[in-house]
Amino acid sequence: MTDQLIETQLDPQAVAGLAATARGPVLVPGDPGYDDARSIWNGLIERRPALIVQCSGAADVVDAVNFSREQGLALSIKAGGHNVAGNAVNEGGVVIDLSQMRGVIVDPATQTGRVQGGATWGDCDRETQLFGLAVPGGVVSTTGVAGLTLHGGIGHLRRKYGLSIDNLVSVDIVTADGQFRRASATENEDLFWAVRGAGSNFGVVTSFEFRAHPVGPTVFVGAIFYPLEEARTILPAWRDFMAAAPEELSSLAICWSVPPHEPFPPELHGTPAVVVAAAYCGPVEEGERIVQPLCELAQPLVDASGPWPWLGLQSGFDAIFPKGERRYWKSRALAELADEAIGEILEFAGRRPTPLTDVGIWHHGGAMSRVGETETAYGGRDTQFLVAVEASWTDPAQNDEAIAWAREVWDAMERYSTGRVYLNFPGLGEEKDELARAGYGENYDRLAELKAKYDPDNLFRMNINIPPSG
Repeated sequence: MTDQLIETQLDPQAVAGLAATARGPVLVPGDPGYDDARSIWNGLIERRPALIVQCSGAADVVDAVNFSREQGLALSIKAGGHNVAGNAVNEGGVVIDLSQMRGVIVDPATQTGRVQGGATWGDCDRETQLFGLAVPGGVVSTTGVAGLTLHGGIGHLRRKYGLSIDNLVSVDIVTADGQFRRASATENEDLFWAVRGAGSNFGVVTSFEFRAHPVGPTVFVGAIFYPLEEARTILPAWRDFMAAAPEELSSLAICWSVPPHEPFPPELHGTPAVVVAAAYCGPVEEGERIVQPLCELAQPLVDASGPWPWLGLQSGFDAIFPKGERRYWKSRALAELADEAIGEILEFAGRRPTPLTDVGIWHHGGAMSRVGETETAYGGRDTQFLVAVEASWTDPAQNDEAIAWAREVWDAMERYSTGRVYLNFPGLGEEKDELARAGYGENYDRLAELKAKYDPDNLFRMNINIPPSG
């Protein structure tokens, strides 16, 4: 290990001290498990941290935070490792890896769940569904609870029960001074306000306490693939339908291609399509009636609508978004989905760089929009539609082309935008402070003040960073 520490310019004595107290593995380059631990979901990101601490609990996190601060090293936090910008890892610094902390404890009497910081939404869904409950979360089960939640958390329950952060009761968090704190509506209230939207700027969240809601075990799902050439009539019809839809129904439309695997017929594989996806979290029989008009917008290529297990819906996108593909995802918030915007989206959809690439349009409103703009740090509560530009590819030779296409779409959508963005789709975070201000809006200045209080030296800067004020 000594030779490895010399190569990475770490203090061998300090590392030995950390390794002696930590209950989880402390890995350096060359150690077994190091390469697996530094790999993340986005295959575009290739970084080699000097040290990875695979924490077994909050005490390990405290030691790792103190070590990073005292050694003056860059610090990343890896939970699910799904962050598109790759902030879960860094070059030559320390990674706090929470992947061994995946416990979920549900209290059915209070309909709450305590979720450790390294858990995935699949872990959370598995345990909550044992009691017929669900926490509003993501739409891919391998996504980490922490990363998705701390920047908002948009999922299939958003219109009925709000964002993931809207269902937070409390968090346990280790701040830059190495202190373990609980933050809630009655304890460290300013910190609780900040973590609901501001990502990892304020510390390492070791556990989340969520409200859960009765959902499932079966929900009605709309999953209709229409020919992309019909999208100029389908998208306005979908938009108008959703304007009057009940809040139990959340939906998005995706300009994409038919995936090249089962259950889709081989003759349709790769066919350009617009997918109308919807989930109704009320009674299944009601859902069938309410979703039916979305199945009749044109002649479908494939209609997979019907009653789905909630767990099946939550993991339904997993195979489509596997670990290792290259990704560059950006977003724009829209107050309305104008016909002109639809036309531009479809122009870009017609020249996507790869069949894996999509442009998704998420319909918002309902519970997530009734929260006040300054009640949490999350900005953009007035968003009615979110345009998500998701460039995905496998060939490194396409890096420049795919990223350029995504940025072109993102730039084109600016004139329709409210100015807000969804910070879970940040590209590579190239815009830095400009991107943070777009995400937090009028909450930015208060966040900078709180950053100065809780992290004055900006230890937690591997994120969509908010520099401390002053």
